Parts: sequence; structure tokens; C-alpha cells
Amino acid sequence: MRRGTAKDRQARWEQWTQRPLLALTVVFALAYAVPIVDTSAGRELTVACTSVEWAVWGTFAADYVVRLALTPERRRFVRTHWLDLCAVVLPLLQPLRLLRLVSTLLLVGRRARMASQIRMTTYVVGAVVGLLMFGSLAVLSVERESPDGNIRTLGDALWWSFTTMTTVGYGDHSPTTGLGRIIAVGLMLSGIALLGVVTANIAAWFIERFDKDDVEERAQTAAILALTEEVRALRREVEALREGDREASPLAGRRPSA
Repeated sequence: MRRGTAKDRQARWEQWTQRPLLALTVVFALAYAVPIVDTSAGRELTVACTSVEWAVWGTFAADYVVRLALTPERRRFVRTHWLDLCAVVLPLLQPLRLLRLVSTLLLVGRRARMASQIRMTTYVVGAVVGLLMFGSLAVLSVERESPDGNIRTLGDALWWSFTTMTTVGYGDHSPTTGLGRIIAVGLMLSGIALLGVVTANIAAWFIERFDKDDVEERAQTAAILALTEEVRALRREVEALREGDREASPLAGRRPSA
């Protein structure tokens, strides 16, 4: 009884925090983007945006701790949510902005997949847009000041992210720093994974449609066969009635007189 109550509290907590946490994702995106896009941003604005980023990450980390406290099987929760734990611990190991970005995106992605209102298509589209946007901002922040870099504007970064995620890679823009190349590797792997999910969903949709058409065709064939059998049965009954009428008729079997 107690175990079921704990699970109910955990389910209510997850349902209650879904929308606020997803809304905080937008706040985090704005706080991360403003100092990168606005190169004239002062120190006060940059510090404020950094504080917002840490606050959003802290909220997601607190959400993990609360869910861990509410679950009746904590060891199993840690084993099945090890990626969430890594995302919580990652920024504490080294205060790099990129680590904070990666950990927050991991926590947001894991939390979004738990939301029953979010379907797979919406999740994939959101993941693609999020990776495209954050990948562009991340590579722009590390490549813009590089002496040999060729990604100087947000447009260059968006174009590079798009070609990288789709594994096209024209080569007109490419990262030159070590951190930029790490971002490129992550974006490539994420793009391949998302393309695989999209391809699998499209294939599943076609298979489902063909199976549905096949089921309908089999149902129609079965109905036609059943109707044919009923018609045959009716014919046999009619023939039997005709034979009975002939035998019962007083003129049956008589021959006409000469």
C-alpha cells in the first residue's frame, strides 16, 4: 500500500512539473543565446544570463533529486536513470559553459520523453530544432574568436550545423578549434541518430498502412466468402422445397391418358 502511494506521488510530481520545466527550457535558450548573438552585451548582462543558466540547470537537478526521493526503488531508479545522474553531476566536475549546455539538454530531453502529451513526432522535431539552434550557438561561441576560424556569423553557424546534422558536409565552413570539433562530433552523432529515428518512423508508418489495407482486404474477402456460402445454402433450401412440393403434388408421377 505504501509502495503504491509513493509511486502515485512520483507520478503526480512528474505530471505537475512537466510544463514548468519545459517552459524553463525556453528561458535557458534565451539566456544562452543572448551573450553569443549580442556581441555588445555588457558584463552585467552576461553575468545575469550565466546566473539564469545555472538556475535552470539547478532546477532540473532538483527535479532529479525529488524524483529520486519519491521513488520506492531508489537503486533501480539510479540504474535506469544513469544518464540523468551524469547530466546532474557533469557541470560540477568542471564549470565549462558547454558542459552546462550539454547536461541541461540531456535533462530536458529525458524529461520531455516522459511527458505523455508529447508524441514521438513532436519530440523528434523539437530535438532537431534544439540541436540545430544550440549547436549553432555553441560552435559560434568557440569559433568566432579563432584566428583561423571561418564561422564568424550566426548564419555561417546555422548553415554549418544544418550540413553537419544531415551528414552532407560541404566543407565551406568547418571548426578549427579542438572544442569546436568536439561539438561537431556530437552534432554528427546526434544527427545520424535522429535521421535513423525519422527513417524508422516513416517505415513504420508505411508498414502500418500496408498492414491496415491488408487486414481490410482480408476482411472483405472473408465477407464475400461468407455471403457466397449463404447464397449456396439458400439455393439448396430452395431446391429442397421444390423437390418436396413435387412429391406432395397429387399429379406427381401420373402419366397423361392417351
